[in-house]
Amino acid sequence: QVQLVESGGGLVQPGGSLRLSCAASGRTFSSYAMGWFRQVPGKEREFVAAITWNGNSAYYHDSVKGRFTISRDNAKNTVSLQMRLLKPEDTAEYSCAAALAGSRYLEFREQYIYWGQGTQVTVSS
Repeated sequence: QVQLVESGGGLVQPGGSLRLSCAASGRTFSSYAMGWFRQVPGKEREFVAAITWNGNSAYYHDSVKGRFTISRDNAKNTVSLQMRLLKPEDTAEYSCAAALAGSRYLEFREQYIYWGQGTQVTVSS
């Protein structure tokens, strides 16, 4: 069992930055690939970014490439999402999730077996 807790959400102006963090319980964090997803009311949960268990590979939705960076620290059981040049369309609830290390196609939410509760990001002037 892995429990995930997100933090770092809030209100930011367009063009600003935020850093989301996800803290994982348990001693097997490095056994999981990690992902970030976002959701707005009335829409399906959308893939944002993912990182392999060892941090060697990262994947991004086209809409965030060049603006968002995913990273992880296996010693601290954390995964982070650095968000820059935020746009109003980035407004959503952001959730981190864990998939088994051997999972492929990390852009698909069906690959993930543990989910956090989410943190709200609002981009508005």
